[in-house]
Amino acid sequence: MDYLKQYYKVTYTNLLTSGRLNTYLADINRQAQERFERIIEGMKQTQVITEQLKEENALEWTGRMNNVRACAREIVNEEIIYV
Repeated sequence: MDYLKQYYKVTYTNLLTSGRLNTYLADINRQAQERFERIIEGMKQTQVITEQLKEENALEWTGRMNNVRACAREIVNEEIIYV
């Protein structure tokens, strides 16, 4: 909402006055969450981040998962949030 308000004032105002702002934001949130989860699953498979790794080396698993989440967040922001 803040991004819309700051960079797309006309769109923000139109959505707000038409009563569609919350629906629009909820839809964007749903799309972003679904994409985020798909990216994470794909990256986990590509980088062979498994439950077995989690059991054997929790610290490495945590570091790799943090990296995957950061990359996925950046992709989602570029593809869905900040367009």
